[in-house]
Amino acid sequence: MSVLILIPARMASTRLPGKPLADIGGRPMIIHVAERARRSGLGRVVIATDSAEIADAAHAYGHEAVMTDAKHQSGSDRVFEALQTLDPEGHIETVLNLQGDLPTIDPAVIQAALAPLEDPAVDIGTLGVAIVDEAEKTAPSVVKIVGSPLNETRLRTLYFTRATAPWGEGPLYHHVGIYAWRRAALARFVSLEQSTLEKRESLEQLRALEAGMRIDAEIVNSVPLGVDTPEDLERARALIESRNS
Repeated sequence: MSVLILIPARMASTRLPGKPLADIGGRPMIIHVAERARRSGLGRVVIATDSAEIADAAHAYGHEAVMTDAKHQSGSDRVFEALQTLDPEGHIETVLNLQGDLPTIDPAVIQAALAPLEDPAVDIGTLGVAIVDEAEKTAPSVVKIVGSPLNETRLRTLYFTRATAPWGEGPLYHHVGIYAWRRAALARFVSLEQSTLEKRESLEQLRALEAGMRIDAEIVNSVPLGVDTPEDLERARALIESRNS
C-alpha cells in the first residue's frame, strides 16, 4: 500500500492567529507534526498550505510543502488538491490527512489510523478513544462515535455526533479527526455537496456516511493534544519541554 501523509495548514485561525508557526521548543508547531509523521514510517510526508510563510518554514527544516488554493472550505479539499498536484498519474493508493495542530501526537497513533483499511470494504479509516472524563460525555466540543464493535479495538461507525450517544450502559468514544482515505473515496467525497446532517452537526465526516461510504475507527488509548487556544499551546510547550529534559 503506497501511502502519502498530507498535513493541511493555513494561517487563518480565529482563536490562535498564525497557529502553524507558533513556537514550541524553538521550532514551529507544524514542524513538530511533520517530524512525528515521518517517525510513523508510513510514507512520504508533505505539508499542504496556502501560505508562503508556512511553505518557507517547511523547507527551512527539510520538509516538503505544496501550495494549494486559499479558497478551500475544508482540509479534505486542500488534501485532494495537493494529492492531484503531487501525484497526477494516480500511483498513490492511500492518503492520510493529519491535522497540523497535533504537535505531541505519538507516531504509533498515526499508524493506527491505517489499520481499518486492512478490510477492503472500508473506504476511510479513523480513530476513537474511550471517554473517561464525565464532563466530556456531554460536551458538544467532543465529537462522539456511534458504532458497532467489530472486535476489541475497532468500530464500524454508524454516526458521529456532538450529542451524548449512544444511550444506555457502555462506553462512549471520542472521535479523533485523523483520516486514512482510499484515493477513490477521497475523490468521491470532495465531489459531493455538503449533506443535511453534515451541516446540522457541523461534522464533515457525516457527508461520507450519508453517501453510503464506510468509515471504521481504530480505538487507541489517548486523545492527542490539539492546539486551538493559547492555553493549549502552553500545554504543548510544557509537554515537549518535559520530554526533552
